[in-house]
Amino acid sequence: MKPAITVAVALRRAARRLERAGLWFGHGTDNAVDDAAVLLWHVLGLGDASDPRLLARRLTRRQQLAFEALLERRLSTREPAVYITGRTWFAGLPMRTDARALVPRSPLAELIERRFEPWIDASRVRRVLDVGTGGGCIALACAHHLPAARVDAVDISAAALALARENRAALGLSRRVRLVKSDHFAALEGRSYDIIVSNPPYVGRREMRSLPDEYGHEPRIALASGDDGLDSVKVLLAQAARHLNPGGLLIVEVGNTETLVRRRFPRVPFLWLEFERGGGGVFCLTREQLQRHVR
Repeated sequence: MKPAITVAVALRRAARRLERAGLWFGHGTDNAVDDAAVLLWHVLGLGDASDPRLLARRLTRRQQLAFEALLERRLSTREPAVYITGRTWFAGLPMRTDARALVPRSPLAELIERRFEPWIDASRVRRVLDVGTGGGCIALACAHHLPAARVDAVDISAAALALARENRAALGLSRRVRLVKSDHFAALEGRSYDIIVSNPPYVGRREMRSLPDEYGHEPRIALASGDDGLDSVKVLLAQAARHLNPGGLLIVEVGNTETLVRRRFPRVPFLWLEFERGGGGVFCLTREQLQRHVR
């Protein structure tokens, strides 16, 4: 029988194994220790553990075996850790997550927690649209942090919307978040919003072939966007203005496609946002700026 070990020792050993295996840490964690912690906290039944005294706690044999099983799965399949646990956090909210939608990890969480200020007066926001909602994390976070607003969340994937419905019910937001199956704005004729936010697909064909194995567990439709990764971004730039109220905002994450977006649209006055917690590749445009671009 294996001797009981502490949480600190278990994490240290697990992190070494994950590092040696050359895994990719980019789906809710950015290092081996945090990745191991996701799995161990799941075994211990902890949502988010910050008490340092926890590190001295000794694991039972059952807990050690359960943790070992999750580690082996992470190592052998290269699944993101939060797909294995089925749970993660976004903008301070617990979210169910699985292979029906991308792992929630957008820097937009920080902007949502700030209620989109100072870029808009949060007190006047009544309607929000999330394009490409996936499992619903952005839309549901908007509804939580903007309690006076109603949110429409669209996605082309029925499977992703099913996951979003589960998250919506778990968070008690079914009355204020409407889920719609739609290819971008196709099912939204006549509707307008104070904020349109989107984390669309933005990976080009060449980059798709070079992504780490972990990305292979995510739905391709949520990542790939044509030859250059801009197919979805082009639709947003061309059509968002007619669905925005005066003074409304379009906020889009394009990640490392930012350089290409700048080059392809040199006359569009993008405001590129910065984030205290890291991340980038997010632009903001007003309705009026978009109207000038379309003309």
